Amino acid sequence: MGYYDVDGGVVTELREKFAQEFGSASWREYLYVRAPGRTEIAGNHTDHEGGSVIAAAVDRYIVGIFSPNEKDVIRLMSEGYDLIELPLGDFAPRADEHNTSVSLIRGLAALFAERGFAPKGFDAYIKSTVPKGSGLSSSAAFELELAQGMNVLWAKGVVAPDELAIMSQRAEREWFGKPCGLMDQAASALGSIEHMSFAVPGAIDAECIDFDFAKAGYRICLVAVGSDHAALTSEYAAVPGEMQAVAKELGKDLLGELDERDVIAALPQLRAKLGDRPVLRALHYYREERLVAERADALKAGDMPRFLELTRQSGASSAMYLQNVSVHGAEGQPSMVALALAEELAGEQAAVRIHGGGFGGTIQAFLPEAQVDVFVAGMEAALGKDSCMVCSVDHDGARSWRL
Repeated sequence: MGYYDVDGGVVTELREKFAQEFGSASWREYLYVRAPGRTEIAGNHTDHEGGSVIAAAVDRYIVGIFSPNEKDVIRLMSEGYDLIELPLGDFAPRADEHNTSVSLIRGLAALFAERGFAPKGFDAYIKSTVPKGSGLSSSAAFELELAQGMNVLWAKGVVAPDELAIMSQRAEREWFGKPCGLMDQAASALGSIEHMSFAVPGAIDAECIDFDFAKAGYRICLVAVGSDHAALTSEYAAVPGEMQAVAKELGKDLLGELDERDVIAALPQLRAKLGDRPVLRALHYYREERLVAERADALKAGDMPRFLELTRQSGASSAMYLQNVSVHGAEGQPSMVALALAEELAGEQAAVRIHGGGFGGTIQAFLPEAQVDVFVAGMEAALGKDSCMVCSVDHDGARSWRL
């Protein structure tokens, strides 16, 4: 676990900061919780349509100390932010809390109560090395950090990781107000590299892929482009909204319920009714679904050149058809500039693509080991120090340890 080993300095640091914020007492019991960020390896905006993805948890974490407080309130201090205090009792969604952390706490508490577990007061001090708004899904890591802590404190740890992911997605959709898919939460909850299908609503069908990029001579590098996508919820929401508008025009809720041939046959009416962008985004969905399956096969076969070629095709589809690289009408295009530079620096033996939700967040590069230093130096010269993160796969997922 490196720096985040439960015997390491991070726990001592968190305990000290917890005591400074909430005090210490002999009766307190402490829980250390760690939840990873995630990288989307394949499946750009397919999960919310009942499609498939390949995703992996990565070694960037939200970590925290949790302890019951014998009060009727949840108190959360996230390093760098103001203290959140949520009295127990009223857990109904509130429109004025959309896009806030307190909405996720309220939502998860409500969902544990819905399952018959009684919420009880606790204090928590957390810190993050998952850059906010960078495309590594700091929101999902935050949700799983809370969900895992609540799971142990309230439910004695009986709620399975996939169920914690589903609860976290519900909290983000119904309380936070973002129409997200389930990939981010599932990757953070499960860990490792997972080939996942979301064909059954509210369920995760996951297969672990036994592949090691490092052993294949490659590293995953994630590049923060310098533009926070946290304020672009409406742009993100437009992607599933437009895809689902196509599906509804043909009598279904999600594109995954339709055959691509039906969409193509209806193109004239769809373009006339909805415009071109929803149609392009729908066509991207079907292309990306095929590319997910083919990349899963390539990884299982250990065929890195094939995986890289398919990844380049995916990146082109995301940029041209899904159109989640640049914000419509915006003068600045930081992600497109970063993407162009990354392709120039990465070389022919690498693959580069927009990552995750897109827009302001992160680009992803699969780089030969020998190319990493040159790539990082070039990208950081243009985008700033520490804009590149060379990541490894986390195999644990969200976990907790009693201290």
